[in-house]
Amino acid sequence: MKLVMTLLVRDEQDIIAEHLDFHLAQGVDEVIVTDNGSEDATLEILRSYEARGVVRIILEPTDDYSQGRWVTRMARMAADDEADWVINSDADEFWWPRSGSLASTFASLDGGTGVVVARRTNFVPQPEDDRPFWERMIVRERESLNPVGKPLPPKLAHRAHPEITVVQGNHRVQGPDLGERLDDGSVDILHFPMRSYAQFENKIVKGGQAYARNRELPERIGRTWRRLYEVWEQGDLPAHYTDSVVSDSNR
Repeated sequence: MKLVMTLLVRDEQDIIAEHLDFHLAQGVDEVIVTDNGSEDATLEILRSYEARGVVRIILEPTDDYSQGRWVTRMARMAADDEADWVINSDADEFWWPRSGSLASTFASLDGGTGVVVARRTNFVPQPEDDRPFWERMIVRERESLNPVGKPLPPKLAHRAHPEITVVQGNHRVQGPDLGERLDDGSVDILHFPMRSYAQFENKIVKGGQAYARNRELPERIGRTWRRLYEVWEQGDLPAHYTDSVVSDSNR
């Protein structure tokens, strides 16, 4: 059984090594990464994993956040490389099996299962200090909502197929019938979207501007990112972040 992960990244130097180390230790055989114009040390870190033969890198300079098209390309590459299962992830998402490893979890699925639903839980930002995010951010929400108050949508892993289409956001796939959809909690996603203010602002500003340049996507696509970009334009993003921080005194 071959398990491949796809990853779309931009300026993720604070988390990319931890993300790769975790999932490779969980039995992911290969990670196909699209770097969308990182300006920090992300690409340098990725090159070290590429040298080990566990990461394949695609450089994507287009700045319109065509996530669906780019992830579809990677998912189809995984199928061409004879993957059995494909996990389409973001750098701030850690896919956590309820038992065993990711490799053993997917290997145990019967042939009729084609899609696995993984529900996400946000870990909340905590006061910044010299510790890495995974030492500081130890509080997670009981129920996670997005910035517009809607339940945080799950992500999907799917059986590899050369004609698969991954929809923008990695929440749905389209195309061939892959089999039954499994939503039994066997895999969760631990989500770390706000690790520091600098990281958060960089993500929202660059992503919001990229979405604004993409005229092919309807306004409802990426609305969380678009909404937070509006908050930044209004000068209220620092307050939004501060209000989200949980300290020992206000747990």
